[in-house]
Amino acid sequence: MLKETIAFIGGGNMAASLIAGLLTDGYDSRRLVVGDPDASKRDVLAARFGVRTTGDNAEAVDGADLVVLSVKPQLARRVCRELSPTLGQPRPLFVSVMAGIREQSIREWLGGGISLVRAMPNTPAMIQAGAIVLHATPETSPAQRNQAETVLRAGGLTRWVDQETQMDAVTALSGSGPAYFFLLMEILEQVGVGLGLESENARLLTIQTALGAARMAMESDDSPHALRERVTSPGGTTERALDILEAGGIRTLVTRAVSAACERSEELSRLLTDSP
Repeated sequence: MLKETIAFIGGGNMAASLIAGLLTDGYDSRRLVVGDPDASKRDVLAARFGVRTTGDNAEAVDGADLVVLSVKPQLARRVCRELSPTLGQPRPLFVSVMAGIREQSIREWLGGGISLVRAMPNTPAMIQAGAIVLHATPETSPAQRNQAETVLRAGGLTRWVDQETQMDAVTALSGSGPAYFFLLMEILEQVGVGLGLESENARLLTIQTALGAARMAMESDDSPHALRERVTSPGGTTERALDILEAGGIRTLVTRAVSAACERSEELSRLLTDSP
């Protein structure tokens, strides 16, 4: 990978995050190029990372071994169709981080005959702490899968799914997931203040507790269920709190919420790819 040229089409937050991660991993900035129509955005990326930039997407992909499609989903159709007639042979590997855009549509818009990996990152990828799920089309070789994973791993943890339809569940779980935890943190902070803690103390205690719990879960071989039981003493304060949550139907509520997000992901995918 260190000798391959990577083009980013779209210079937004996700592209910047992946570039930052690649450079941290030792990638040569001279082999990274960003295509974006916004001159001010190009200037910022060039100054921050030392990468090549251009306002011409065709120029950006010329000679690229891998192309990351990172434009807004609403622009996907137009951008891909504009790129199609400019693609030479052999065609580069395409990696899409465009939320909700189906692989079939991307291949059609680019003119077919391409290898493609679709990725679903979440917002913590902006600090190289993301959860990023990938799915490859049948045309994608094992070597190309490894190329794509190398790039996306710059944003955090990477996992593969076998079926593209699973990406809607991924969107609901990890794509939207940070917001679920932010909501719980928001509530805990507010409750802490209501119970008499200073605002800053309530905020920092909430954040550090969330971070510590996540690290314990990541580093332990035990399940979250086992970890929860370990800190729940019979007749103690934690048990009293958890009893209230269970009585309030937290499991049913979370199941309904994530299922609704999955259904909405399916709806948005249809809207983004089926409409003219």
